[in-house]
Amino acid sequence: ERGCAVVSGGAHGIDAAAHRGAMAVGGVTVAVLASGLRYGYPRGHTTLFEAVADQGVLVSELPPDHRPTRPGFLVRNRVIAALSRGTVVVEAALRSGALATAARARDLCRPLMAVPGPVTSAQSAGCHEIVRNWGAVLVTSAADVMDLAFPIGEEPAADKAEHEQERHH
Repeated sequence: ERGCAVVSGGAHGIDAAAHRGAMAVGGVTVAVLASGLRYGYPRGHTTLFEAVADQGVLVSELPPDHRPTRPGFLVRNRVIAALSRGTVVVEAALRSGALATAARARDLCRPLMAVPGPVTSAQSAGCHEIVRNWGAVLVTSAADVMDLAFPIGEEPAADKAEHEQERHH
């Protein structure tokens, strides 16, 4: 809705929800795959990948028929961080692939944000870790994310166009 693309990894859970959320409001989404484009991993997301290809873009550094491998997921995480203006980590465990993406975002000096769950949940331990040790900022809304990813004067192109139209009317 705010004129910026959602970049994620096409995986089950938060990744799929992020892609579907962007498409539900007519937004653009980028799915960075840990496999080749013809293989499309996870296999159960064929319909999701087709929808992303129709409304956004599928990206992979790997050859089209390449199956996913452990190093392929690390490549995917690096590409996600590089394509993004900021990274939001949602309820990540300590051994989550999202933390690899977060580390890359931190290394690229991109805004790093977290949406942890309860402090007692193992599924939130990674978020608490990046807040405590990496300086991730807690966010609670899309507005919070936009404020960090797009400092004043750097709003997405769609917002600039809307503001220009408002000034001329």
